[in-house]
Amino acid sequence: MALKQTPPFRAEHIGSLLRPDYLLEARRKFDKKEITQEQLRELEDRAIVDAVNMQREVGIKGFTDGEYRRHMFYDGFFEYLEGFEDVNNPPLEIFRRYVPDIRAFTVNNVKPASTTLCTGKIKYIKSGYVPQFESLKALVQPDEVKNIKLTLAAPEWFHLRHGEHAYKPEVYADREAYFNDIAVAYRQELEVLYAAGCRNVQIDDPLLAYFCDVSMLKGLKDEGDDPDALLDAYIRLYNNCLATRPKDMTAGLHLCRGNFRHSIHFSEGGYDAIAMKLFNEVNVDCYYLEYDTPRAGTFEPLKHLPKHKSVVLGLITSKFPPLEDKALLKERVFDAARIVASGSGETVEEALQRISVSPQCGFASHSEGNLLGLDDMKKKLQLVKDLADSIWSDA
Repeated sequence: MALKQTPPFRAEHIGSLLRPDYLLEARRKFDKKEITQEQLRELEDRAIVDAVNMQREVGIKGFTDGEYRRHMFYDGFFEYLEGFEDVNNPPLEIFRRYVPDIRAFTVNNVKPASTTLCTGKIKYIKSGYVPQFESLKALVQPDEVKNIKLTLAAPEWFHLRHGEHAYKPEVYADREAYFNDIAVAYRQELEVLYAAGCRNVQIDDPLLAYFCDVSMLKGLKDEGDDPDALLDAYIRLYNNCLATRPKDMTAGLHLCRGNFRHSIHFSEGGYDAIAMKLFNEVNVDCYYLEYDTPRAGTFEPLKHLPKHKSVVLGLITSKFPPLEDKALLKERVFDAARIVASGSGETVEEALQRISVSPQCGFASHSEGNLLGLDDMKKKLQLVKDLADSIWSDA
């Protein structure tokens, strides 16, 4: 079997990594204006070198910088666009309170501390991602640059949270006009990333998985919105964003059910409700899917995965330290392959060639991270690689 040279690789991880304590402390000091941007960057650089070395030692090929230069996983896009404005202490009334993450906050009497809203015409000004890519690029070998994975914000991120409050009606007459300008900016972002050498992007989108959550669907309907029409609008937005993506730039889509600090999740529900549209209508190459607990449902929806696409099974939890049983994980991979094969008409062996493995989500979607230690995280990633090695000769 020829060595697999393009993403997704057999052993993957989703992107974010636990920050070392010294970096978290430096970020706190920076927020209090006790250290400079340059001093913070020096410590970020140091931590990213260690993160790359750890990934290399474990055997991960799709390097990330751990998202160490971000506070939240979705940072890096909207705040660099003209027309968007950060809003501190936003009123609760502008949020859709039935959206799972917003609901989780409000039931605990916690109000989101800030958000970002569109207050003017959207215009692409500069990239927040390219400097992150360039810094990581300098730490790998020339033939490894194409493997670097850059994680990107979901284009509908603020719209689902805010609905009609996401943009000013005097700026955009309707959501389609708003989406169109987001897509223009997204295409420009991908263009500059490609020019910098980026060939592997992953869009992180827990929101699409929220369409598997019955309570959110009810909330949309009660508000007079059609969940199916909204999902269709988001799929059009995705395809508009990716319309000019070069063929040699791999685009992956990661879905999970929330991964907030201290290992909190927000939603439940299998992929059944969205599988047909998700796998057949969104123009991406691969799907990174949460499958570490029963809340993600069964593998049955994978029978809708078309032959030209691949799936990364997030079988290993990034939320808690105990290690999963490798033999049981291997059985689950073959179970998934049988489902894929049943829908595509392939053999199980052929279906296996379109499957990879990973943790279900990042280790620190929020900078404070999940309830693991750095050693626990490394053991989890080593388990991913060992699992892949036990199944594929090209892992």
